[in-house]
Amino acid sequence: MPAASIHAKPDARQIVNHPLTGYAFSFPRDFYSHNNYQVEWWYFTGNLKDAAGREYGYQCSFFRVSLAGMKALQQYQDTPSEWSNEHIYFAHMTVVDLKNGKFYFYERINRSGLGLAGAAEDRLEVWNENWKLTGEGDTRKLTAKEEENGFDLQLVPEKAPVIHGTGDDKPKWEIPEKAPNYYSFTRMKTTGKVFIDGQPVEVTGTSWMDHVFAERLLAPKQAGWDWFSLKLDNGAEVMLFRIRMQDGKYDPRSGGTLVRADGTQAHLPSEKQSVGVLKTWTSPKSDVTYPAGWKIDLPERNIALKVTPDMAGQELFLLRSVSNSYWEGSVTVEGTYEGRPVRGKGYVELVGYGGNLSATFGQ
Repeated sequence: MPAASIHAKPDARQIVNHPLTGYAFSFPRDFYSHNNYQVEWWYFTGNLKDAAGREYGYQCSFFRVSLAGMKALQQYQDTPSEWSNEHIYFAHMTVVDLKNGKFYFYERINRSGLGLAGAAEDRLEVWNENWKLTGEGDTRKLTAKEEENGFDLQLVPEKAPVIHGTGDDKPKWEIPEKAPNYYSFTRMKTTGKVFIDGQPVEVTGTSWMDHVFAERLLAPKQAGWDWFSLKLDNGAEVMLFRIRMQDGKYDPRSGGTLVRADGTQAHLPSEKQSVGVLKTWTSPKSDVTYPAGWKIDLPERNIALKVTPDMAGQELFLLRSVSNSYWEGSVTVEGTYEGRPVRGKGYVELVGYGGNLSATFGQ
């Protein structure tokens, strides 16, 4: 499939008014930072192979958060003036070697006061020290290395950006203007290197990118979320986000998006999806119990999928930046799509199982 052009002059196909927030998306402008929003992140996950077929996975996320109103981050305001800034930047990075059962995770926390971290508003450039995301033409370059582990990757979208919440059967939101502005590149051709214990490995595969900018992370009664990004071998992708409330129920504002092979999309409302947990796993480090296998049914789309973690131990343990642990890992998908067998790869993120996340990031 040819790569989608993403830097053409904006036209009617590239400017979309979000039906909830009223925000007018325009590319390439919205690839860049939106400093007038409370929170923003650029989030990459990928499934890769080397020449021998050995599998690897990675996650790299860059966050920009306004210090005003974020309780867990206000501690960083009491610092010398040369370090002070309106925003704090943190980043998470993981790399997994599935054949050898190795999983590494790292984080960074900085401000832009001395140029150690930042996000440009006029170009695609986001960094936290030497972890960097840049864009040139249609290509994204993603580099992160810590100790002897990391990656140096080039990513090219195979489809145009998908703006979530603009398809048929629109999602509900209690305060529409508080809904997140959220788009993705759901399938990106990926080449480059991963580094495992200092050894470079040439890899190819596919990645997924999320870019979100919003007024808040979670509402007061929300505790966390389950997020699925699944890339199927028939060219389709499925994104599901399931917001968990403090009482254990799922928020009806949860939803998702089906992206067909031709790039068209359909909203997946929470009441028209079924996600069952098949088993659980308890972390020996945090003692937190996470779901560890799922059965997903989308009856109106005639899609049924089984999602299985490629390795149980893919937990980012006790991160300072979020005062919590979370699980994010590579998964394998199998099932049926409109009656035909389908397989795939992807990532799942499980946030808030070790504690109420809105207590950390409440406003």
